[in-house]
Amino acid sequence: MAKHIVLVHGAWQGSWSFALLTPYLEQIGWLVHALDLPENGCFITPDHDHSKPLNTQQPYQIQSELRKYTHYSADLQGYSTYVCDYIEKLGESVVLLGHSGGGLTISQVAEMIPEKIECLIYLVGMLLPSGSTFLDFIQHCEKAFPQMNFQGIAPYLRFEDGKSMVSAEGAQKIFLQDCASELAQQLIAQLKPQPESGRDLRPILTAQRFAQVKKIYVEALKDQSLDIRMQRLMYQLQPVDAVITMDTGHVPQAIQPELLAQRLHEQLQKIEMDHEAQPDLTL
Repeated sequence: MAKHIVLVHGAWQGSWSFALLTPYLEQIGWLVHALDLPENGCFITPDHDHSKPLNTQQPYQIQSELRKYTHYSADLQGYSTYVCDYIEKLGESVVLLGHSGGGLTISQVAEMIPEKIECLIYLVGMLLPSGSTFLDFIQHCEKAFPQMNFQGIAPYLRFEDGKSMVSAEGAQKIFLQDCASELAQQLIAQLKPQPESGRDLRPILTAQRFAQVKKIYVEALKDQSLDIRMQRLMYQLQPVDAVITMDTGHVPQAIQPELLAQRLHEQLQKIEMDHEAQPDLTL
């Protein structure tokens, strides 16, 4: 299994959303690359401290280099190309994790460079059929569960200059309802306006490429943003190789980061062992 794990955030967030999870993944032995998607307002080129281990510098260095020479747009093409270019710079295969809306980006990346992706992890992620947007999927859910309200964060959004922003009340109620108050306030303070072009994503996926990549879905039982019925319908429509269940809301990486890291590692090891046990049918 790859030693690199690349983390892709969802809307209004940045690489900071994985800060609590990262040390637990590193303790297990992973080289962690938490990215900031284009135009999300979070990426700041730091002054590098070369006394730090390479794996703590590398995400900043590679992203700085990519942004220096290329403009990446805040849409599916820009997001997926950015992640692909980052992975190409690593020069090795990776495990690729997408949280929430980041799931749409990692699906498209797997379609573009399936040979570089050892496993996709959807962390309460949007795992949609080819050609579908999240709005399309909500309409599907409303037909499947007519008594349910699937608005999620929508009533708490403000719109200005082509961007949306989550209110503090909405973030607390929908994303962080099971989070300790002090931590919740720290996370809410870091949310940024999100270009709407970066939320209207429609991955185009094929059986020959995307479908060949191993997949894990991490479901969250108490999620108020993506109801558990929505999550389970996603991986019924788009089958996965394993499901991990977390008893949390929308951000397991902040609520139970150590347990999440352990379960991810265990499941990735199992997938690797299952793969190694398969007979080689090549001539």
